[in-house]
Amino acid sequence: MTKTLYLTRPQFEAEISRCLNCKNRPCMKACPIGCNPQEFIKLAKDGDFEGAVNSIVSANPMGQTCGLICPDKFCMKSCTRSHIDFPVNIPKVQASIMHEHHNLPGSAPQAKSNGHKIAVIGAGPAGIAACTQLLKNNFAVTLFESTDHIGGALNLIPSNRLPVEVLNKEWSFVKQNPLLETRFNTKVTDINALLAQGFEHVIVASGEPNGIDLNVEGENLAVSYLDFLNHPQKYIATGNVAVIGGGAVAVDCAITAKQNGASFVEMFIRRRVSDMRITNDERQTLLDNGIDLTSMTKIKKISHQNSLLTLYTCKNRFTDGKLEEIPGTTVARPDFELVIKAIGSSAPHFDDTDKIIYAGDCKTGGSTAVEALASGKSAALSIISKYIKKAS
Repeated sequence: MTKTLYLTRPQFEAEISRCLNCKNRPCMKACPIGCNPQEFIKLAKDGDFEGAVNSIVSANPMGQTCGLICPDKFCMKSCTRSHIDFPVNIPKVQASIMHEHHNLPGSAPQAKSNGHKIAVIGAGPAGIAACTQLLKNNFAVTLFESTDHIGGALNLIPSNRLPVEVLNKEWSFVKQNPLLETRFNTKVTDINALLAQGFEHVIVASGEPNGIDLNVEGENLAVSYLDFLNHPQKYIATGNVAVIGGGAVAVDCAITAKQNGASFVEMFIRRRVSDMRITNDERQTLLDNGIDLTSMTKIKKISHQNSLLTLYTCKNRFTDGKLEEIPGTTVARPDFELVIKAIGSSAPHFDDTDKIIYAGDCKTGGSTAVEALASGKSAALSIISKYIKKAS
């Protein structure tokens, strides 16, 4: 598995040799969390892989994870080489450096608390980034997580793209800090109660726990992507599978269904294929796995017939830039063994207060892992800055 996730040595050498070492660092400016590819690639060229790792982790506590799953719309899109031939595959370079040279931690670092206690709710990327930044500045941190594991929405990503051992490895560097206390299987229902317990601030990074509804008749016959990707072995189908949605999560559902043994997987997309917000690698994966794409299509109803499911669909079109149904185009699409709903998720909106700060998807809506990490880091820095100001 890992052979396809990381660059071979010749590939790695070829990629880093293509970096132009741009002094204006457009790749760094495009990175939501401020990772500096120009720096870590130069260090790697010089053979200083320890320095390259330190450069990555100083900005991003989940550098290997991001290297494996980051979309090509950030650093790669801004790469100067893209104006010459094609961009350096910065995420793959980053993932390969972290995979080969980020060794497991030894003894726990010595850390003395600065006397301030912070609570973080949620062990997804935003929560992990918040914890890491606070721990670097000697805050005592208690992390509350409703499940028994870290990763949040990252756990929904199929293992062929993000092996669970990568998450565990990166978490091992965070959890060894003696200023961190973890409380797994602990759902926080009253944030103000944490403040009453003596926590000076609370960072809420609880993600988007609610799948968005289709609001059509028979919707209860479909499986939410949250259920499907969390427990794919419960939903094995060997016949036809329909995936409703056209984003990265829908792609993960389609590929997982295919790998589970589905004979035919079809994605139903409300807009054009060109409107799909997925990476070039994800598009290629769909092609490689024979996933069928039915675009400009709206789901009208789902029904149950003869132990199989029927989708009632109609075609869409753009009129003056507005998407609308085409009258008289509704048809029945029978014989689906499984229908998966993957059109997004949501969370209740809350505004920050002086003591409570929201971060990640529960604040910004669905985003990439690196954007969630950046949000968590920003939330922590906003707290840290308050104490710096007090000290000065």
